[in-house]
Amino acid sequence: MRIEFLSLLLIVVVGSGSTRITTTEPQTGEAKQTTTSQPAAKPSPEPVKETRSDPVAQLREQIDAATPGPERNTLRLKLVGELVAANKKVDALAELRSLVNTDVFDPQGFYNAGNAFARLGDNEGAIQAYRKAIEQRNGHYTRALNNLGVVLLRTGRWDEASEAFVSALKLEGFRYPEASYNLGRLYAARGENDMAVREWRRVLALDPQHAAAADALAHIGDEGRVTVVSAKSTPEPRSNTQKSAPKVAARNSVSPKTLVLDPVSFDLLQRARSQTEKGKTIEAIDSYQRLLSREGGYFAPANLELSLVFVTSKRYEEAVSNLQMVATRDGSHFPISYYHLGRLYESRGDLKEAEACFTQTAAAFGKKNVQFLLDVSRVREKQGNFKGALEAMESYLTTIGEQGQQPAWSNERLTALRAKAEKN
Repeated sequence: MRIEFLSLLLIVVVGSGSTRITTTEPQTGEAKQTTTSQPAAKPSPEPVKETRSDPVAQLREQIDAATPGPERNTLRLKLVGELVAANKKVDALAELRSLVNTDVFDPQGFYNAGNAFARLGDNEGAIQAYRKAIEQRNGHYTRALNNLGVVLLRTGRWDEASEAFVSALKLEGFRYPEASYNLGRLYAARGENDMAVREWRRVLALDPQHAAAADALAHIGDEGRVTVVSAKSTPEPRSNTQKSAPKVAARNSVSPKTLVLDPVSFDLLQRARSQTEKGKTIEAIDSYQRLLSREGGYFAPANLELSLVFVTSKRYEEAVSNLQMVATRDGSHFPISYYHLGRLYESRGDLKEAEACFTQTAAAFGKKNVQFLLDVSRVREKQGNFKGALEAMESYLTTIGEQGQQPAWSNERLTALRAKAEKN
């Protein structure tokens, strides 16, 4: 994953939306040596020792004197850099939180604050800062959207990450290599290899020197569960003892990780995906359904993707029907289907079914994405199963604690659940 960081040193605005990094050295001042007109017999005063001013103290004075606004935020970000350099991470984070909570119009400053939070490992702070920057630009801030998506992906909030990446790509006419690369990482994390391949190829078409995308393509078989290919690019296996090779045993699968479509169906799938990206939901539904009619009503990636288009169109029953097919037939290869099914069950109040789906999702992804334990905890709490909710929450916090993370809300949440569990 790539996040477009900026340094924690002084960040100077040089144009509309562009930045450059400027390093500043602590200011030094030499105190002049003075002597008095005294008789030669008396010793001269000792010279004043050369001193070096404290950059942190200086910056605090400048901040106090500055008018609230972008220039003051720039000074505060420079102060954060000095605090980090002095190994005062707690103070640096406190300064950033204070900055983000100011009522100032400064999208550039909040974007830079998000980068600083991300560098310091505070995901929640980064998300808040990026969202504020994006809001102040009325959603038109591609770099902030990309970086927001990276942090959301890092924390396992895949649906929100996807929304951020796709929003950034739409603003750039799908010609934003970093957002495409990161979206591909998200697809690979969910086990949708062919979608990841599609994004990484888009990256290389725009930037042939993008080493990370090239490397990801080279190792795609190690990353996920399923890849869809066109039959025209998959040679028929040959046997020395038979005149013609046998057809694939399963109707459209050659291995647990590869699904094959004939060229017409493959083109329909790619068309449906492009239409979905562009928000042409009616056309996308038609393309998916035409593909499925050619495949006997079932082709797991198409059913899964079609279900999400149905959700966008508020055709929930059709979404549930398609997700149930995928979960029943190919849940091991597409465990994300359990998650989306669980969300739909929860939205209509079927909490037992939702809990079962979220539990399956959490088990399938394990430590690769413990975010699903929060869904398990939430629906258990809704059912009055506070001990079960507490157990899932503790498992979640234990795992992310091993990764060096501790959400700001964790103590308050645990205290509330423990109190409910004790009363139950």
